[in-house]
Amino acid sequence: MERGFPFLDIQWYPGHMARAKRLLFQQLSKTDLAVELCDARIPLSSRNPDLDRMIAGKRRILLLCKADLADAGATNRWLTHFTNEGVRAMAYDATPRNTQKARELMDSAAKEFYERAERRGIKKTLRAMVVGVPNVGKSTFINRLTGSATTDVGDRPGVTRANRWVKANPYLEVLDTPGLLWPKLSDKKAATRLAYIGTIRDAVYDQLELSIRLLSELLADRKETTCERFKIKNPDAEGITLLDEVCRGRGFLLKGGVSHYDRASAVILDEFRGGKLGRITLEQPPAASGETGAC
Repeated sequence: MERGFPFLDIQWYPGHMARAKRLLFQQLSKTDLAVELCDARIPLSSRNPDLDRMIAGKRRILLLCKADLADAGATNRWLTHFTNEGVRAMAYDATPRNTQKARELMDSAAKEFYERAERRGIKKTLRAMVVGVPNVGKSTFINRLTGSATTDVGDRPGVTRANRWVKANPYLEVLDTPGLLWPKLSDKKAATRLAYIGTIRDAVYDQLELSIRLLSELLADRKETTCERFKIKNPDAEGITLLDEVCRGRGFLLKGGVSHYDRASAVILDEFRGGKLGRITLEQPPAASGETGAC
């Protein structure tokens, strides 16, 4: 799977994230439930270990977002894995039906909260905190939950920059939080995969290197489909030569037949992120892969 291509050296922790982490920590005591979001294509790499530690004592659920872009079989295996770990989890793709299911899962996780209030003869408002890495779909989820565009949404990381409470109904308030990465992305494989899905801003890394790395992973996992999509004749090519294959196959050429690398790398990343390469999951749960980390 490595194909001789190194993982990217990505280190990214802008100042606003340190501030956001402090603000989020301050809100924990006011929160009854934590709703963590990860990306169904990389369920392991897209979970922030700092967040996991911060909300460890809270009622919580986990949503595997963008499940419509992930392999359904792999998502089911991940759900089984999380269930075995004692985590309430579900696949989520921002449809009305799944949003209702997520709401029901939130109620189920908060059952003790509701029952305690009921015994006291009151109906309390549930306060839920939505957390996750950048660009995982937090604001989209909240907008679906509230039925209106109450939070800013974008296909780039860092759109939400501050904590904000949003009223979903008379008995549910949701906190939209900025996406948080951990200070040092020491796991190069996880960092690279976070870059694949757009969690890390494109300006932070070399897009050519990233697109080649992604293409290498796709060829190792689904050679026929990838070769067909990008018109690759020599799937054993490596490095910039592999990008040349895409440029020639898809016609990304400048004057004189020179490869247009920037266009090719942008298309590779955009088509993966947009699901145009099919439903792809880059990680399998440890029990299925026989590993203890991202596969």
